[in-house]
Amino acid sequence: MLLVVTAAAIGMGWMSGGYLKGAGGPVPVPAAPENEGKVAQPDASEPSAGPTLVVLAPITTNIASPADTWIRMEVSVVYDAPQPPAMANDIHQDLLAFVRTLKMHQIEGASGYQHLKADLEERASIRSQGHAKQVLIRTLLVE
Repeated sequence: MLLVVTAAAIGMGWMSGGYLKGAGGPVPVPAAPENEGKVAQPDASEPSAGPTLVVLAPITTNIASPADTWIRMEVSVVYDAPQPPAMANDIHQDLLAFVRTLKMHQIEGASGYQHLKADLEERASIRSQGHAKQVLIRTLLVE
């Protein structure tokens, strides 16, 4: 009985391995964004310019409390229409100034992350006169 169960297990393993091997290969990983700090230009053949994604330069600074804690954020901003690059720089500087005022207890946990995201979106919207619709936090590292 033990030999029959062992043979069945080996056969099922071989069959499932063959199935999974033929089901698909590795998924290609997209290259790192090279348009950091630049506005994505819409295609000239498109009649209407829709939402525009702008990748901001990484924000690396220490937070207010504890002062020896550093934070690094990589964010992108979604505009309702293409905006001048100076606006992205203004938003970046405003977000940097805001992050320097944070305290550790404000960003702890899931609710802290949600509050941080909401605050960043509000600041970006104010700085862009309502053109910034969303702030996407791509990376958040606290050390």
